[in-house]
Amino acid sequence: MTRSAAADAGLTGPETEAEAAASGPGAVRRGARDRRRRKLRKGTELAILLGPGLLLFLGFVLAPIVIGAYYSLYNWDGLGPLTDFTGLHNYKVAFNDPAFVQAIEHTLILTGLSLVIQGPLSIGIALLLNRKFRGRAFMRLVIFAPYVLPPAVTAVMWSLLLQPGGLVDEVMKSAGLGGLVQLWLANVHVVLYSVFAVLTWQYLGFGIILLLAGLQGIPAELKEAAAIDGATPWQTTRRITLPLLGPTIRIWVFITVIGSLQVFDVIWLMTQGGPAGASDSMATYMYRTGFQNEAFSYGTTIAIIMFLFCFTFSLLYQRYALRRDTAGALTRAAG
Repeated sequence: MTRSAAADAGLTGPETEAEAAASGPGAVRRGARDRRRRKLRKGTELAILLGPGLLLFLGFVLAPIVIGAYYSLYNWDGLGPLTDFTGLHNYKVAFNDPAFVQAIEHTLILTGLSLVIQGPLSIGIALLLNRKFRGRAFMRLVIFAPYVLPPAVTAVMWSLLLQPGGLVDEVMKSAGLGGLVQLWLANVHVVLYSVFAVLTWQYLGFGIILLLAGLQGIPAELKEAAAIDGATPWQTTRRITLPLLGPTIRIWVFITVIGSLQVFDVIWLMTQGGPAGASDSMATYMYRTGFQNEAFSYGTTIAIIMFLFCFTFSLLYQRYALRRDTAGALTRAAG
């Protein structure tokens, strides 16, 4: 506003000067300073909140991966400096080793069995335990209890139960199934499935609890409306419950596959990958070659291969399976 216009409008001198000061170059500079302060404060808050976690991630996740990838390019026995550079030789040796290829096959078999057997079992038992009946809380406790046991306890306990003449053999004989008794942990054709049964016993409860949590989020009004419309319980489950449970099922699949690709403790404590490598997984093969045989660079190579398996699956699963589940959680900055 010009001085003459201000005079015509009846504004006094101090009011005009205050308006001019507010709209002058000084106000622009103050606004810029305020914006810089806000950005600096926001950056400081993010650094304080995210900094410790980011440092831990870089130091304990990313850095070991990079260092491991670097070590895998050398022939190193764990002592002295890295001098014998071999490039991708360790990777070629790994994929040409029948024992490692067999370990990959066993890992994939365990992963497939986990999805095909543990999945339907978890869904069925979760649907059952989601109903109201006497003793439901006790049943939930019994089913979830194996999951909280340390893997070492599980492995030792089942090794004793499955030994020749152990409780499992005696129970089967008393039930008239003595002809099915096997050397559960010594038969090369049976040991992998025996280990899988133990893994199922321990980890089934996790899937059930996870799915029960998903079932609690489904509104009861939808089932009541379906019942009023004449839908049978099976139709309600197939058309309403399972589709709404889909996001939880997909999360369970992701956790199960990643866990199966890395399975180690129960297998190692029960069989150490034997007999004759019949129950080897990638993780047990890595531990035996890397630590017991003191081929540290080769063991690091197996670890990097395991990481690539998990990383590739994670990317593909995120891209094609979890995309619609996470789409609603992503927001775009206003621009």
